[in-house]
Amino acid sequence: MARRIALIVIALVAVLLGVVAVPLGLLTASQDRHDFHDDSIAASATVSSVAEEFLGDHSVGAPLAKAVAGLRRRGDLVAVYDTAGRLVAGVRSVPGVSAALIRQARTDPAAHTYPTSERVLVVRPVTSDSGLVRLGTVYLSRSTESLDQRLAVLRAWLALVSIAGLLAAALIATTLARWVSRPLGALEAAAQHLGDGDFEVRAPARAGPREVRRLASNFNWMAARLEALVSGHQAMMADVSHQLRTPLAALRLRLDVLAEETPAQLADELAGAQEEVARLSRMVDGLLAVARAENVTTAPVPVPVDAVIRDRSAAWRPAAEEKSAVLSASSAEPLTARMGEGHLEQILDNLLANALEAIPPGGHIQVSAVPAGSRLRIVVADNGPGMSSQQQRAAFRRYVSATPGGTGLGLAIVHRIVTSDGGTAELSDTAGGGLTVILDLPAFPRERVTRRPGLSPATGRDL
Repeated sequence: MARRIALIVIALVAVLLGVVAVPLGLLTASQDRHDFHDDSIAASATVSSVAEEFLGDHSVGAPLAKAVAGLRRRGDLVAVYDTAGRLVAGVRSVPGVSAALIRQARTDPAAHTYPTSERVLVVRPVTSDSGLVRLGTVYLSRSTESLDQRLAVLRAWLALVSIAGLLAAALIATTLARWVSRPLGALEAAAQHLGDGDFEVRAPARAGPREVRRLASNFNWMAARLEALVSGHQAMMADVSHQLRTPLAALRLRLDVLAEETPAQLADELAGAQEEVARLSRMVDGLLAVARAENVTTAPVPVPVDAVIRDRSAAWRPAAEEKSAVLSASSAEPLTARMGEGHLEQILDNLLANALEAIPPGGHIQVSAVPAGSRLRIVVADNGPGMSSQQQRAAFRRYVSATPGGTGLGLAIVHRIVTSDGGTAELSDTAGGGLTVILDLPAFPRERVTRRPGLSPATGRDL
């Protein structure tokens, strides 16, 4: 942003200088040339007037010699000829004066200027007072060195002013751009940290224009409100977890003790009550897991996808073998995802648990990961009964389950966690029958990847 602002300002100043300085320089140079020619013609007119007194009135030649000498001291070369072509005063050789020009000047009643190499030649007739009788011709050759020097100085000053203007514009534009872009960059970084779950981050609100300072203040107020809301919600979830799990555990323990002394005719009722308590415990755990997934605030870290897939597949393989099922895992290459610590483990645990519950004995589950541009794709496919199109559209909602007796929270947890990490989750049919879950996750840039020293093995499913 700073570079764009600076370039725009410099370009505008350059255009302004081009529109103003160049025409001004051309106009001034043209005026100087015009003044130079006018002064040369006036000097030739002065010599012509003195020569008219000498040639027409036959007066003494001292004034004419004095006028010619004065012009020679200025560096001009002057020659005065009579109508017969005889030199009356001045130098014999004037640059640019040829025999042809002398013959032409004898009959030409007007004054003319001829540019020659580094000089200007003025040819002016000498006439009587009435202007009817031609008495001679004045040839004045003046060097353009002084004019060229003035024009060179003019061009140098214009170039210097233009360069100084561009440098000043660059300095002002850079300062202005940094004044605006630095607080905006800090605000962008703060927003990135806030999105990554750092609710204590604040943006500097004392630098930059008033509008940027006001925006930073509003952002800080929003971050403080979010921090208070999330902290309060997390505290409430911890309290709910403790308050609900403790009485459920106590109730389940009492039912287990009571089952040892229950008559046979009440055993079935008591077993049903124990199953309902267990189901209620699973429901509470699932609801707490969904709530935690919806309020994920962990900062994203590089997650080695291939290592996590191998680890979780090995952890669930004994459960698959008990069902005579095959659980296979593959990864095209070492892949690294950008997501929260432990999220991928929780996602795979839920997907593998759901797949093992759905497939028949002797079924098959395939877990794979492939790169997809700047992202990566994880696929969990099984050959179970699958889902209908209507069930797939509603599968990520809470309490929606295609398995009898299921809580319908596993896929909801997966969807919430994947979404919180900036990814997407989709369902499709497996070729040959079954359900395929496709996870699209952000990949961690390779140059920023820092492998974790090891994976902490999951202790179990977090439902």
